[in-house]
Amino acid sequence: MTRPHSEPVPDDGPIEAAQPAPRRSRQARVVWGDRVVTIGGDAPVRVQSMTNTDTVDVIETAIQVKELALAGSELVRITVNTPEAAAAVPHIRDQLDRMGIDVPLVGDFHYNGHRLLTDFPAMAQALSKYRINPGNVGKGDKRDRQFAMMVEAAMKYDKVVRIGVNWGSLDQELLAQLMDDNAKRPEPWEAQQVMYQALVQSALSSAAYARELGLNPDHIVISCKVSGVQDLISVYRALARRCDYALHLGLTEAGMGTKGTVASASALAVLLQEGIGDTIRVSLTPQPGEARTQEVVVALEILQALGLRTFNPSVTACPGCGRTTSTTFQELAKQIDDYLRAQMPVWKSKYPGVETMKVAVMGCIVNGPGESKHADIGISLPGTGEAPAAPVFIDGHKAMTLRGEGIATEFQKIVEDYIERRFGAPHSSAA
Repeated sequence: MTRPHSEPVPDDGPIEAAQPAPRRSRQARVVWGDRVVTIGGDAPVRVQSMTNTDTVDVIETAIQVKELALAGSELVRITVNTPEAAAAVPHIRDQLDRMGIDVPLVGDFHYNGHRLLTDFPAMAQALSKYRINPGNVGKGDKRDRQFAMMVEAAMKYDKVVRIGVNWGSLDQELLAQLMDDNAKRPEPWEAQQVMYQALVQSALSSAAYARELGLNPDHIVISCKVSGVQDLISVYRALARRCDYALHLGLTEAGMGTKGTVASASALAVLLQEGIGDTIRVSLTPQPGEARTQEVVVALEILQALGLRTFNPSVTACPGCGRTTSTTFQELAKQIDDYLRAQMPVWKSKYPGVETMKVAVMGCIVNGPGESKHADIGISLPGTGEAPAAPVFIDGHKAMTLRGEGIATEFQKIVEDYIERRFGAPHSSAA
């Protein structure tokens, strides 16, 4: 409807829905037994994490790997820094296999990886992927020889290699050379730009050398990790222009709590939306008492928010305002969200498609009924001064109204029944 005396709103055609650009990378295959985790190409963006246990402690490390895998980490990296740690790796793999956890393990090597991969063949076989940092493989004449030893181990055991450059441990000889070259330019670059170039050149020249040694380019994953959001975006845009290797994304030291979560989400969302990135890690510093799995939860949420993958039913809840002085809806939203996450490992096999479900837990009449109608199942709780009734909407239609003290328990049971009815029937019929 056009209002009197108003200018018509120009119509230049339909508004296109935003969606991530397609990725154009090679595909690596990380394997353990029958488990194959593809990275790049047409594979979904993969989530990975890293343990913070002492790798020598076989039981503690295996337990944390299991926790990370069950939380959604599709690859788990462990530190392999000493002969004792290297000797422990096959036993960690055995423990995981006995527990039925087939997540591939990635070995994180610095300084002495060439010796460990040579001296501990059982460890080299038990790992599914090696992370090599070009800045920490040796200096001078030793660098190429020691790097070659690690690549040769990867070829011998048919393992994927991540060439992982980090600006905290960048090849200082390369950086010094690039700084000298920059000083000779008629118009020298900014120091930051030289740093970017050093990161990218270190990764790509190392990948080129690995290929000269005979490593299949489909066995190479590249990362250039930094701790600044804009720096990460700049470096990975350059990487994506210059190569077609699968790319691992992540801030190297994202930080703790809200800071680390926001920084990681900001950087990764920009790059993933541009079609850059094939596997991600959110490197959070755990807060006291916080589970290591929190970084996996954040990574999953980033991918789900972008529409790249679906892991858990989506719970929509209002932030609250003066109309919702009661905390009832907050408590119910958390209860439902926690319940859905806890049940997902079981539900994914029992109820195919349940991860796509949308649940709304709203706090008052303003947006409550509308949001609930848009969800698969939703409840609109009474706000301050409203009648003590909570209408429940199922598949866009009002199904019932809940009252009394047991609304939370009743609604949870309604959600369970809905999941069984909608997602369980095909599975039961097939069975």
